[in-house]
Amino acid sequence: MVLPQEFTAYTRALMGNELYEKLLAALEGEPPVSLRLNPFKTKNGETEVCNADEGVAWTDYGYYLSGRPNFTFDPLFHAGTYYVQEASSMFVAWIVKQLVHSPITMLDLCAAPGGKSTALRSVLPQGSLLFCNEPITQRASILAENVQKFGHPDMVVSSNFAADYRKSGLQFDAILADVPCSGEGMFRKDAGAIAEWSETNVEHCWRLQREIIADIWPCLKPGGLLIYSTCTFNDKENERNVEWIAQEFDADFDLPPIPSAWNITGSIGSDIPACRFIPGISKGEGLFLCVLRKRYEHGMVHDERKKRSSKSMTTKVSLPEMPQWLNADLAFDTRQINGNIHAIPCQWTSLLDKASATLRIVHAGVALATPKGKDLVPHPALAHSIALNSSAFCKCELDYASAIAFLRRETITLHADTPRGYVLVTHQGMPLGFVKNIGNRANNLYPQEWRIKSTHIPQPQQIIKLK
Repeated sequence: MVLPQEFTAYTRALMGNELYEKLLAALEGEPPVSLRLNPFKTKNGETEVCNADEGVAWTDYGYYLSGRPNFTFDPLFHAGTYYVQEASSMFVAWIVKQLVHSPITMLDLCAAPGGKSTALRSVLPQGSLLFCNEPITQRASILAENVQKFGHPDMVVSSNFAADYRKSGLQFDAILADVPCSGEGMFRKDAGAIAEWSETNVEHCWRLQREIIADIWPCLKPGGLLIYSTCTFNDKENERNVEWIAQEFDADFDLPPIPSAWNITGSIGSDIPACRFIPGISKGEGLFLCVLRKRYEHGMVHDERKKRSSKSMTTKVSLPEMPQWLNADLAFDTRQINGNIHAIPCQWTSLLDKASATLRIVHAGVALATPKGKDLVPHPALAHSIALNSSAFCKCELDYASAIAFLRRETITLHADTPRGYVLVTHQGMPLGFVKNIGNRANNLYPQEWRIKSTHIPQPQQIIKLK
């Protein structure tokens, strides 16, 4: 691995020779592979992770694997039963679990592709609502897909900049700002991160990070938590920026005690309480994290600028007969988002309506159906929701080859006695999506943008076993 000379000189001076040499040796090796189970679709003791070396210490759901399987060709991956995530990134959920003990509203400000969002939703107390935001449209679509496959109804996906949230008037009990950075911590995983690195980009990033925090700070309630993180090593984007946040906004540090056995390094060149994951020291990629709490006496008044209309504003809809596609013990109201009917937990409808007045909402609650004439076509994401009433549909279990064909959006053959209409297809009992059985064939309703694009003929992948 050839690193930029400027990076080498700066990082060696920052870390010192001993720590830098450990980092350099680790960067020459293979990155560890890890995944995190979805606790809403799997159960401890009833799920076996194949080829697992060990568990990730800071989460009940994370596992290191002995190699890297072809996740693309595992139907259970597409069913949202687990998420492929590097281990350091799972740590943010441990932090939240230590500090949050009652229902909250939280914002993951820079959320794509969704690993930290789904990890957070795994540990937030029941009754919490998580907004997941990504300003770049294409990345927001990927975020929405991963959130929908995760399947929890108390999540919202938006596509806005921090300044838009400031104008919205929304406030949150906690905000994760995993801010855009120079990506030094990803050098081992992504050769492109090395090619894109420059001192100029570092300068650009630390300034942008301050702008983002300044814009989002009014959205944090007094007493609320700001979790600031990056995946880079330099102190300009890390310690120096966190010191600026604490001074500029008169915030307090609130990092819980970290077990020493986890080999997580503290701050470098500063006495602030912070966490650094450094390859060669801790088992994962590079990550910096610090927690700040907004003081009550310094709560800032919201910026009451004129609110903008949103082209994707959600609208309330009335259905002639609400399909019994959701669990009967859950209370939902309906909204139309981007032409689709979404079921929104009743406790969140007023907050969603306020958000949609200024923000671009991509997904919320449960994507229920798409109107087609007088018909309602079940939305593909409904199959993945933990709120799905699966007994409302005829089900067809697919073998491995048929499941891969379905996920490629190819035509599949159903059992001869399968009733006509919408059919929920499953693999190992886990829903994958819907087909419409019209007798002589079954129309595949899997989304074009979600399909497996590779034409490779795979060997069956068994990455987890559902007992």
